[in-house]
Amino acid sequence: MDVAYQIDEETLVVPMPREVDHHAAKVMSREIDFLIDSWHVRQLVFDFSETEFMDSSVIGVMIGRSRTMEMYRGEVFAIHLGERAKTIFHKSGLNKLIRTDFVGNGR
Repeated sequence: MDVAYQIDEETLVVPMPREVDHHAAKVMSREIDFLIDSWHVRQLVFDFSETEFMDSSVIGVMIGRSRTMEMYRGEVFAIHLGERAKTIFHKSGLNKLIRTDFVGNGR
């Protein structure tokens, strides 16, 4: 799994892979936490534009990173959610923690 994280100023964009399972989620969590700490990230953006499959481990990744960003007084966003991802967001309550209105650094 190769994820091409993008960092622009204090914004980290995480292009979610085509398939996100438990193994991928574990690796991503570790890498994202490292980048948040190293780059002083204030906005974390999960981009689901390429994601076709995800299991419940995505919920754990996002809740964990939401808590991390809360400690840094940052924000978490999810963009390009497909219908399946939207359903998971609403049924799991992620829509109450993660914003979906990201429009760039100037918001």
